[in-house]
Amino acid sequence: MSEPLQFAAPFALGAQLEARAAHEVCGPKVFLMQDDRTWTYRQLRNEALRVAHFLRRRLEPTRDGAPGHVAMLLENHFELVALLFGCAYSGYTLFGINTGLRGETLAGVVNQSLARVLIVDEHLLPEVERVRSLLAVPSENILVLRAAGGGRAALPAGSDWITAMEEEVGPAAVALQPPAVEVDPSSNLMVIYTSGTTGLPKGINNNHMKLCAVGFGVSSNLGIGQDDVGYACMPLFHSNSIFIGMMPAFWVGGALGINERFSASKFTPDVLRYGVTYWNYVGEPVHYVLAALEKQFGGDEEEIAAQVTRHPQNRFRYAVGNGAAPPDIDRFMKWFGLEDMFEIYGSTEAAISTFRRKGDPRGSVGEITDPAVKILNELGAECPPAELDGDGKIRNYHEAVGEICRVAPDTSLFQGYFDNPDADSSKYRDGVYHSGDLGHVLERDGKRFLYFDGRTDDWIRKDGENFSALQVARLLQEHPDVDLAAAYGVPCAVSDELVMAALKLRRGAVFDAQGFFDYCERQITGGSMDRKWFPDFIRIVEEFEYTNTAKILVRNLKQVHFCRRRLPGASILWRPRGATTYIPFTAADYDGLRAAFAKAERLELLDR
Repeated sequence: MSEPLQFAAPFALGAQLEARAAHEVCGPKVFLMQDDRTWTYRQLRNEALRVAHFLRRRLEPTRDGAPGHVAMLLENHFELVALLFGCAYSGYTLFGINTGLRGETLAGVVNQSLARVLIVDEHLLPEVERVRSLLAVPSENILVLRAAGGGRAALPAGSDWITAMEEEVGPAAVALQPPAVEVDPSSNLMVIYTSGTTGLPKGINNNHMKLCAVGFGVSSNLGIGQDDVGYACMPLFHSNSIFIGMMPAFWVGGALGINERFSASKFTPDVLRYGVTYWNYVGEPVHYVLAALEKQFGGDEEEIAAQVTRHPQNRFRYAVGNGAAPPDIDRFMKWFGLEDMFEIYGSTEAAISTFRRKGDPRGSVGEITDPAVKILNELGAECPPAELDGDGKIRNYHEAVGEICRVAPDTSLFQGYFDNPDADSSKYRDGVYHSGDLGHVLERDGKRFLYFDGRTDDWIRKDGENFSALQVARLLQEHPDVDLAAAYGVPCAVSDELVMAALKLRRGAVFDAQGFFDYCERQITGGSMDRKWFPDFIRIVEEFEYTNTAKILVRNLKQVHFCRRRLPGASILWRPRGATTYIPFTAADYDGLRAAFAKAERLELLDR
């Protein structure tokens, strides 16, 4: 195990990069790798300074009403990392916009950020062009990062970002000095978006100090050093890759392999090529990597062991993330020869976090070491710990499961939402931080271990991202045959949740399975729906149950989900993987899913 390099610098990201670039060992060391490209720490420093001076030419002077805000709609590239550090040097704030946003939602997020510069990946430019007339960003400051190889089409004059930097600041070979800007570690560096229960996605503030502290904390928990290599194939506009992938590698003077986006088929070759020692993940990609290996080697474990586990270039030691099923963890560790795989609990807000260590109970996300973290029921009382029967099932599930909260006069690392005081007061009220997550505690040997049990009714978590069930329902409700819609998360055999929608049709309407499928597809390609929001299950209802305030009782829908045993006569349809329409969900289909849940050791999710 290599030791982390030590750097004496303030907890401001620009100062930290200056210290690494000036270091005799770290400076010439490769930090970023992507295919055949590499950047050393000094190259990153030079590129980041070029970005910083370019942004200052475009944005100064900053003042009230004209802030130093920069938005990006980018997949994973070296230039994204340079943009983050360029903002750090300048004292600006970078807004990492989800590349899956579309239509008015995309325009709304860009405008709410008050960004005066928008950097766009070339293949995402058509989405921006579609809403350009709605954007407040000056047209000349909508700049495009060309695809590798020079791009595929002509761009509007002056919009090629790299060319514009060369013309205004100079070529990459020119080493510039940092701008004369005093950057306070408490200043807001990056706004990372999560979804709200209503309206636009919410931007979470993350200052320099927070990113540095997370880099230190994760690297210390993993025990990584200067010879370690991370792998960022999860999106770098998301906290998972920034917090758990990039910052730990940067903090110890290590290296980071990058892929534009997750690719199951490219994962193993990249791990071997870059000498990856740790990887940050969310649940389903773990499953997809295993499926790709199984397909490649025909399920032959001896061949997998020879070509992957014992491959001479395999340096893989740790994986860290959330949402992987225990059997997938077992197989992933075995096939890649890992020392350990750490399931964690946390969010971009970072008010509550846990880190599962070797020997912690199976299925847990680690020990709760903060005594302020508690599980609270709907009345605000603390839930009792789980009681297990002889088969390991929870006897008191409904009493033990509640919302994961933090009861304290402070919010830990959570620094509030960007320009959203209502969201702040909703998240932290009366001395309690509300995560919006469900969980329970298992006590063992005097320690409290946390188990994640999904989202509350207003949220859905799929593929490692949280999004608003209400947003999904509103889009589905725009279908001309739909009178009322409710969306909610339902159990998934792999990780996190699937999306289910209950629809009340307009009088006289008959559900058109193909037409509704095509409508959702159009909402994705030409509307405001993210592909993750596409319902996996549809239930047609004659009428909903309502609360006293006329709200749909989503919890009752969620409890019975797609269970054919509890809903033998209900009209339920689904879209199996690869399907191009909705088809009836039969009792035989349900039995097949139960077998998959049993194999994944997640059957209890169906039977609650």
